[in-house]
Amino acid sequence: MESSLATTPPPSTSSLDQPGNREALALWHKVLLESVKAGSFDLSARQVTLTLTVYLEAGPHTVRSLAAQLGISKPAVCRAIDTLSKHGLVARKEDKQDRRNVFIERTETGRTYLTQFSESILNHLMEIA
Repeated sequence: MESSLATTPPPSTSSLDQPGNREALALWHKVLLESVKAGSFDLSARQVTLTLTVYLEAGPHTVRSLAAQLGISKPAVCRAIDTLSKHGLVARKEDKQDRRNVFIERTETGRTYLTQFSESILNHLMEIA
């Protein structure tokens, strides 16, 4: 009797075995593990990407512009901003010219978080360099 489950293909050289791939993932793992152990913010990939976009890309940032830039829905951006705002990583600021519009701005807490995260990346990168 044949199984209806797909069989796993025979082992081959995976992209994980390509030069640099394992090291890159190990670096990411170490940085994230350090962040988790430190009790840092527990952010999703979407939330981290949104945070980095706000801090690394020129603003002003709005829900609409972030949704377009990240290729995700406005409600998804709003949910991420809700979480990031609760942690103090970003702040909402009303547009005085158009009260329907809200700007997403950087905060000191966010700067500190990203500075520590980048320092962790650099420290672990030096270990493997």
